Amino acid sequence: MKNDDHQVGRILSRRETLALFRASGTAILCGCIPRKSQSVQAQSSVSLPTTLPTCVVRPQQTEGPYFVDEKLNRSDIRSDPSDGSVKDGIPLKLTLRVSQFNSTGCSPLVSAIADIWHCDALGIYSDVKDPSFNTVGKKFLRGYQVTDANGTVQFTTIYPGWYEGRAVHIHFKVRTDPTSRQNYEFTSQLYFDDSITDQVYTHEPYASKGQHTLRNTEDWIFKDGGDQLLLTLTKTNLGYAATFDIGLQTV
Repeated sequence: MKNDDHQVGRILSRRETLALFRASGTAILCGCIPRKSQSVQAQSSVSLPTTLPTCVVRPQQTEGPYFVDEKLNRSDIRSDPSDGSVKDGIPLKLTLRVSQFNSTGCSPLVSAIADIWHCDALGIYSDVKDPSFNTVGKKFLRGYQVTDANGTVQFTTIYPGWYEGRAVHIHFKVRTDPTSRQNYEFTSQLYFDDSITDQVYTHEPYASKGQHTLRNTEDWIFKDGGDQLLLTLTKTNLGYAATFDIGLQTV
């Protein structure tokens, strides 16, 4: 990449972004972000008396440098629409159950847009330019679904790979209809048990990159609430499955 630091809007690499936040000491944890002046809070762990399943509020974490609003409405995000190729890796079925709660109780958040995106088995993101790769135009491992009447979305993807300086993770973003009176956006990350990651990475194509050595507790972002964002994985015939509950406090 050319030295164009003087240009406004230059895209930082992952390493540059990590270094920038470490240097600034910025803590990027906050509540759901109201796009309009609505009162929104996110607490670390909240249980409310309700007849519905316990509504849990998760901490928000940084979006990172590689969110691209591809507007790809699809459940299976393994393929690349540009050429039909499919990313190799151990399959992962991910279900997100999104709820909202206020003074009246907890209920499913219906018709919200839930995006996920993450790197492939070798630590590469699609549709970005980085000093170590250029995948502009590719759209693998990105997509969104709209929550149903139960506040649920489902994705088929692969177990993510790793790259230097970060624990293994999946990014997600939940947004409500931008034309609605109460328009909210919530962004965070999902993490994996290190012992399962160690097992997964003994298989190809992960093994060709070498064993991941940075543990969750050593990741500077994970330290800010990541223990509440760990996926509980269930072994399946082909890979793994996980369901994760997200509760958003909207008033």
